[in-house]
Amino acid sequence: MKITSIETFQQNANLALVRVRSDDGLEGWGQTSPYLADQSVPAVHDQIAPWFLGSDPWDVAATVDRLVRAEYKFYGTVLYRALCGVETAVWDLLGKAVGRPVYQLLGGTVRTTIGVYGSSMRRDISPSDEAQRLLGLVEDGTFTGFKIRIGSVMGQDADASPGRTERIIRLVRETLGDRISLRADANGCYSPAEAIRVGRILEDQGFYHYEEPCPYPQIEATMKVADALDIPVAGGEQDQTLEHFHRMINTGVVDIIQPDIGYLGGMVRARKVALMAEAAGIPCTPHCANTSLLQVFTLHLAACSAAVSQFQEWSIEDVSWTRDLYDGLPQVRQSMIELLGAPGWGVQINQDYLRSSRTRTSTAA
Repeated sequence: MKITSIETFQQNANLALVRVRSDDGLEGWGQTSPYLADQSVPAVHDQIAPWFLGSDPWDVAATVDRLVRAEYKFYGTVLYRALCGVETAVWDLLGKAVGRPVYQLLGGTVRTTIGVYGSSMRRDISPSDEAQRLLGLVEDGTFTGFKIRIGSVMGQDADASPGRTERIIRLVRETLGDRISLRADANGCYSPAEAIRVGRILEDQGFYHYEEPCPYPQIEATMKVADALDIPVAGGEQDQTLEHFHRMINTGVVDIIQPDIGYLGGMVRARKVALMAEAAGIPCTPHCANTSLLQVFTLHLAACSAAVSQFQEWSIEDVSWTRDLYDGLPQVRQSMIELLGAPGWGVQINQDYLRSSRTRTSTAA
């Protein structure tokens, strides 16, 4: 079996679907990492496709390793976002080739019932409105856990609005009660001292984890916060090199490691981070911030990885540019999802989406 063509389907600047075809008539679907699609699509065809075209798809892990080493001068987010698109499509093709779900190809079935928490992406919502929104998702039986946004993105200790962080932490806990598990994401807002102050409020309110308290490149600052607090500190979503994940895990920068499959370049490399976490005895909870195929990829990583054992991120936002992208996503009930074992990713790409997309194709010589 050889890969004969790689196609991209793009409607907007946020993402592109990728189709890989083989010489025996099989095809698989993947997706570039959300955002920067106008840069990722050219990278798919100019930098990524030449490494995969003509290759045996069963050598996907070796192909990824060779590509990353050879493209050493171009390490960065666009390279890995584009790689994710092709690599995930190859896994779907392989799963369909043997009639197995991707998670069985990656490491075997560890679990098929996967816990998820409802993840809010909003800071433009008042604490009272956010609390009521989350309460509705408890009362309708969808979620038993959530993550809220505190501070402001890379905010240098500035809140999204005056006093919002303290109010929302306390009000969401008061509204939802002690039986609901809660998490908070600061998106790199704080200096260590302020992060520790806010962390103590989260501890007092019984929050489950504290995500990216300090700017992500400042790993020494994050370590200070993790050392000072009892609440588990989480991070890693922005990081792209395996060596950096190794340093973060082995030096205790975080208590929970959070690779993003899209930002990291696909399943092969994300699985390596999960294995690092397993060896170190810490949880791996991948970052998954929107309702694209990234949700499906993350479910399969959880299904085959012992370290991906905690509740996983599941966006509660209605994102227009992922709407009608595919069918077959399992439904969430009481914060649980059941994977059914269909071949490949187990979803069906919407043909209307493809017909209305801009396309580009690279073929083997």
